[in-house]
Amino acid sequence: MSSFSLEQKTSFLLGLFVACLVTANLIGLKIASFGIFEASVGILIFPILFLITDIVEEVHGKEKAKHFVYIGLATLVFILLITTLAVLLPTAERSFVSHEEYANIFGTTLRIFIASIIGFFFSQMHDVWAFNFWKQRTAGRFLWLRNNASTVVSQFIDTTIFMFIAFYAISPKFDVAYLFALIIPYWLIKVLFAFFDTPFCYLGVRWLRSQQQ
Repeated sequence: MSSFSLEQKTSFLLGLFVACLVTANLIGLKIASFGIFEASVGILIFPILFLITDIVEEVHGKEKAKHFVYIGLATLVFILLITTLAVLLPTAERSFVSHEEYANIFGTTLRIFIASIIGFFFSQMHDVWAFNFWKQRTAGRFLWLRNNASTVVSQFIDTTIFMFIAFYAISPKFDVAYLFALIIPYWLIKVLFAFFDTPFCYLGVRWLRSQQQ
């Protein structure tokens, strides 16, 4: 069986990274019940983004991980621009949905989408920096430490930025105190997911470095 090169595996991870990013933003509006808590279904996808950049940075270094983040940012900005244009264009009479229905689906999500873009960029850039920081401090040892230490703080940055941009002052109820009452449990759930993905980080690094025979 022919082997997959390091470049091919890295390209696959980039495709998966972009796919997860787009999927999380498409499905994220739904709040689902997970039994003991309720959260956006996007919470299932976002931890994978940090996992992928950690795997890539461990093997390729900081600049390659930044490359993934920049491509993800460009993808989201492109989707935002096209979505905005699609909402603004007049609706033809033979359209399957009315202009109001279409605007309700996509137009009301623009503020949330912008919040997601900004939260994604700053949290991912911090994750890349923090992962490199801990890698230098540990002399390349303890992958589990830098995987979790970088992700825990980055997830807090992502959640805080997103909540404030998306929901602050949309009604008198959404003040600073109320937003932090939402941020803390969401962040703790994300931290729990981050702890569970540690074995997959080791497996991903091993897979990326290996050469299939």
